[in-house]
Amino acid sequence: MPTLAAAKTSNAGYCPSYLPVAVIFGGTSGIGQAITETLAEYLKGRVHIVIVARNKAAADAIIASLPIPIASDAAGSKYEFMACDVTLMKNVHTACRELSERLPKINFLVLSAGVFALTGREETEEGIDKKMASRYYSRWAIIHDLLPSLRKAKEAGEDASVLSILGAGIGWEVDVEDLGLKKRYTALKAMMQTISYNDYMIAEYAKREPEIAFTHISPGTVDTPGLYPSSWLLTILMLPLRPFLWLISAKPQDCAEYMLFALLNAEKGVNRRNPKGDGIGSWGFPQAVDGQKRVWDHSAQLTGV
Repeated sequence: MPTLAAAKTSNAGYCPSYLPVAVIFGGTSGIGQAITETLAEYLKGRVHIVIVARNKAAADAIIASLPIPIASDAAGSKYEFMACDVTLMKNVHTACRELSERLPKINFLVLSAGVFALTGREETEEGIDKKMASRYYSRWAIIHDLLPSLRKAKEAGEDASVLSILGAGIGWEVDVEDLGLKKRYTALKAMMQTISYNDYMIAEYAKREPEIAFTHISPGTVDTPGLYPSSWLLTILMLPLRPFLWLISAKPQDCAEYMLFALLNAEKGVNRRNPKGDGIGSWGFPQAVDGQKRVWDHSAQLTGV
């Protein structure tokens, strides 16, 4: 297990000969924001980062705070924002199409956007639960659509790494008879099923694209807005727990160091890691019969690819 200091040292030592391109979904708050800021800081602005999220004002404020590269490193360096509500697959496909057209390659793809709530099933106009859309289906579609850009990076001899931040190793067994949870839905089940879907997702993509690194990582408990309920009633009920949550929660900046460590040190193929960046192998990997193929086929159909 790398210590926080070791992770920071490793991250600080990342200095590629080329200018890396990073696309960060969910980069305007929480872990995604911290990863954006940390990556830009270590590279001293010598990077092209695209923040994909809904909140332009937040993105503008973050971009304004990021380091500006020295003149000799400025060529190609850029910070951008792209608006996208990932709960709708049509939005995801549109955003990815634009990214593919604008970017020469993608070295790092970070997937951290997610709707976290204890509410019941809320279907989008596309018939997908919003929480499951943000935590899984959008991620599947994003990787699918941006694979050509990741391949370009790898073919150039550069890093090509995908990081999905959710909960490697802690999901439930996949209910292959109710994929998408149309029959039996609870918020907890939706969370745990999408965690396991993410495991299947990176495994299948790695099988199909063996030269690219795919990582599913659990961030652990992190002091971000997603940790606290948006409902006023639940907020009141959770008030007594706030001191405890504060004590056990990592700071977003510290979490980002481990997330970045996992992203930059991922080996090609499947990578599953715990909150401290350790590989967990196949621990907790879902074992449903034909589950990986069935989730893949279901995902392709539901995301419209």
